[in-house]
Amino acid sequence: MTVQKDPEQNETKHLHSFADFTDRRVLEIGCGEGRLTRRYAKSSAVTIGIDLDRNALRVATVDRPARLETKVHFVNAESENLPFQKATFDMAIFAWSF
Repeated sequence: MTVQKDPEQNETKHLHSFADFTDRRVLEIGCGEGRLTRRYAKSSAVTIGIDLDRNALRVATVDRPARLETKVHFVNAESENLPFQKATFDMAIFAWSF
């Protein structure tokens, strides 16, 4: 039996109640394996997920659905020193990271 986190999709429902991702440029800090990323990115213009864990980023890239390949990208980076120009994103999310 596979353990599924949040099978009722409560996390996704609450996230969408706080933010409209439609056509937005989104930075996800601490994306890990992309579990949350896949739940909202289909409506974004582009999503960049950053994480320090290279193995998690490999999983995120491999598990990324084909329909998201052009709009979801994963980068090994730390939040204190982002490798992006100012005003690159419309919003940033930070969930389940510490």
